[in-house]
Amino acid sequence: MKQNMGKSDKILRILAVIAIAVLYVADVISGTLALILGIVAIAFVITSLVGFCPLYLPLKLSTKKPSV
Repeated sequence: MKQNMGKSDKILRILAVIAIAVLYVADVISGTLALILGIVAIAFVITSLVGFCPLYLPLKLSTKKPSV
């Protein structure tokens, strides 16, 4: 599994997770929306830690800078 996520992509995903968590704790989101966003947040955390996004594969995308 080759990494395809750059540093800025990882940071943006973690910031999105933090925003989702704040909205949930502040009781702004609940029910089905909270469940869906929670699943998205978990996926964002995992992909950020691993550095690999499976959705980038079929699109042949990579936000990671090439090694010199």
